[in-house]
Amino acid sequence: MTIKKISKGFLLSSLLLSLALPVCAAKKDLTQEITIKSKRQSADLKNKIASYLDDVSINQGSISISADIVQVYSKVDDKTQQKQDTYLAKGEPAVFKQQLEDGSLISLQANEITYQPDQNIITISGNAQVQQAGSKVTGEIITYNTLNEKLEAISSDNDSVTTVLQPAQIKAQQDKKSNDSNKQ
Repeated sequence: MTIKKISKGFLLSSLLLSLALPVCAAKKDLTQEITIKSKRQSADLKNKIASYLDDVSINQGSISISADIVQVYSKVDDKTQQKQDTYLAKGEPAVFKQQLEDGSLISLQANEITYQPDQNIITISGNAQVQQAGSKVTGEIITYNTLNEKLEAISSDNDSVTTVLQPAQIKAQQDKKSNDSNKQ
């Protein structure tokens, strides 16, 4: 990756931060039970790798992941002695969704999702897209830190990162219509 691309990524990420969207992840999700469903499952116990294949769905609290294949890599941190898992989901697309503390839904989708809950990091790559509160960001690689609520998007050489913002007035009208229809 060149310096120009990195600088471009940081410039674009600063623009993305101007979205001012509430993206605080529901922290209680990480204390909930994890349910994994798939057509096939296998495990390499020696290397601590679990593989879930075909129509994979993972749920933990409000977090859901759906993909064609998910591999979970487990290791113990040498310093803290805490178990750390990394979820690698692949699909066309693989999808990560979570209800945030403000009640809104954030949806990340891409050809590949790397989710590191212990590090509060989600990296999506290949046709990457993040949607929240009617707004959307697309790029080649998007990294989202659930703890400090930072998002960074990087494009490929021939493309650009695209951000589509939903004006607050339109969002408020959509919310009002949705609430009115739910009351009926």
